[in-house]
Parts: sequence; C-alpha cells; structure tokens
Amino acid sequence: MSRLRPSHRSTVAPFMAMEALREAKALERAGRHIVHMELGEPGAPAPRLVRAAAEAALRDGRVGYGEALGDLRLRERIAERYAARYGVEISPGRVIVTTGSSGGFMLALLAAFDAGARIAVTAPGYPAYANILSSLGIEAVPLDVGPETRFAPTAAMLERAHREKKINGALFMSPANPTGAVIEKQELARICAFCDAAGIVFVSDEIYHGLEYCAPAETALAFTPNAIVVNSFSKYYAMTGWRLGWLVAPDELMRPLERLQQSLAICAPTISQAAALAAFDATEELEENRAAYARNRALLLERLPAMGLDKFAPPDGAFYIYADVSGFTGDSMDFCKRLLVEAGVATTPGLDFDPRRGATTVRLSYAGAEADVAEGAARLGAWLAAQPRR
Repeated sequence: MSRLRPSHRSTVAPFMAMEALREAKALERAGRHIVHMELGEPGAPAPRLVRAAAEAALRDGRVGYGEALGDLRLRERIAERYAARYGVEISPGRVIVTTGSSGGFMLALLAAFDAGARIAVTAPGYPAYANILSSLGIEAVPLDVGPETRFAPTAAMLERAHREKKINGALFMSPANPTGAVIEKQELARICAFCDAAGIVFVSDEIYHGLEYCAPAETALAFTPNAIVVNSFSKYYAMTGWRLGWLVAPDELMRPLERLQQSLAICAPTISQAAALAAFDATEELEENRAAYARNRALLLERLPAMGLDKFAPPDGAFYIYADVSGFTGDSMDFCKRLLVEAGVATTPGLDFDPRRGATTVRLSYAGAEADVAEGAARLGAWLAAQPRR
C-alpha cells in the first residue's frame, strides 16, 4: 500500500463549477440532455480568422519552443490594443504572454509576493484566487461586497482592511466573476491611487474586458504604471482551450517573470500564439458574439423575476448572473444538484464564490448559444414553479 500523502498546499477546495461540469457530463454519458449554465465558456467557437491562422501555422511545419516572454509580434499587437482601446501607451517590453490567465496569475503572484503575504480579494469572487493563493502560502483577505457598492470593491473598503492589518496586495476583477460588476472609472482611479500611496501591489484582472453592456471597463494602466494587469484570449476572443493569456507588468518585474516562465512553462503554446495574432482582426465576428451574450442577458433579466428570482447583482459585464435563491433554499449545493438531476440544468452554487454567504445564491452563465440559454431559462422556470417557497 502506498504511503504517499498529498502535500498540505494541495488540499485546496474543489472548483465547484468544474465539479458541476463533471456531474453534468456523467448524466450526458447516460443519455440525458443537459443545458450547461455552469461554465463561463463562450458558446461560439474561436473566430474563423484564428482557426485559419492555426491551420496555416500547422501546414508551415514544425511547432517548436518559443521565447519565454512570448512572440514579439504578438506582444506588439497586445501593446497596440491598449493604445487603440484605452489610449494608454505601453511598451511591448512590459508584456509577457502566458499559459492562459491562470498561468499569468501564478507568474504574477510568484514574482511580486513572498509566502506569508496578505492579498485582498472580493467575496463573492473568483474561487480559484483563494485556491491559488493558499497553494502559494499567501493569505487571501476577503472583502465583502454587496448591493451597497453594486458588488464592486472600493478604495475605502481596501483602506479599512489595510488599517486593521497590513495588506500587501489587492487582486480585483472588473468585470467580475460571478457578479458581472464593473468597477467604475473614478473608483478604479481611487483604488490605484491608494495602492500606490500605501505600497500595495495591485493586480487587476481584466479578462472580461470587451464584454460590457452598459459602459466600457477601464484598465488600471490608465491610472498607474505600477499595476500588474492580467488578461486572456479565453473570454472575449472565445479561445478558452487554446490556453493563452498575457500580463502587463512594471519594468522591474519583467526579468523575474521571464525567469519564472523559463522554468515553470518554458513558453506559452506557440501554435496558440500564431493563431492569436489573427484575433485582433476578428472584431466583427467577436462583436457578433457579444451581441448574442447581450440578448441572452436581456432574456434572463426579463424572465428571472417572473420565476421568483428578482434579487441579483447588476450584470454590467462578463456573462453571469449571480442570483439570490433564498426564497427557495438555504442550501445552494443541494439546490444546484437537484436542478441538475431533476431539470437537466447545470449551474454553480454560490458557495463556490463566497463560502461564508453563498448558501443562498447561485451563478447562472449566459455564455452559451441563444437557444440553449432560452431552453435553460424555460426548464429553470418550470422547475422553480414546482418548488415550495420558504
């Protein structure tokens, strides 16, 4: 019998969205038709230009190692994107291409923080943050967000936490997962200013930029050169499985990031980098995708209140609705499991995003095809109609 014991750092909580996917896939293998509203994965494929570029790269021959910082042409295109969209000039020398945003987080956290650091995150918030931080020996400091701030963090909130006990970093996402909340421009400026004044490293997760429905989100780089910005080709560019993201970092972190990348990943996938060069020319198709998400969002905003789900975070961006289900349950895990088995709709319990307050919330993703989201809403409404109210 093996005596091998898992490390303490590996005992992180499960990512419940992925657990929900596993259970949904098991039902599908058994012949059930499941509507997937659990994952934040675009229903559309990668743009045609991206796929054509990948095919051309494969026909061209060998796909080998690339530079640790990434293909220079791609880093230049990323820098150009900041100038075109935000009016922010950055050097390609401040860009590193990563293995998805997940690889970017690992590099950024390792380069900027030592074990024992304390980093502020929002609750509710992206569950992988806490798990990654825990595995690196870094403490996640939750900041409770709610309707009073439109589910977005504020500089005042961060300042209070810092006064109570020193904060070394802040990791905020805008638009946010699971709430879709966007940090307003003036508030983001205040957060950046406070972090600079207090010596706090601000890591700005901007992977849902491009997926806004009310007003465009702003980059932290518009307010400070000291932020570490994380972005990805997964969401707006619909390239989830291509595992490609990027960081924009201060100059003094670039060499540490390069050294870490050399040892941890060697480089980001080179075939994906060749394909991603074409993503910036696929705006028409990508905007069609965003318009479809907007229609899905409008459908749910209309139908959910009629089902008794009339309390939810304002989904300014991304493609999620974080809904209060306290009128039906005090156990979001059981709620989602029953919804999956009885109605064939896969969702994610709020406990994934807020372990202390998420027992009465669920996340609904509207990233799928329009027909699927409409079918999911119909099934959810019929199922809720048969559930007792609390």
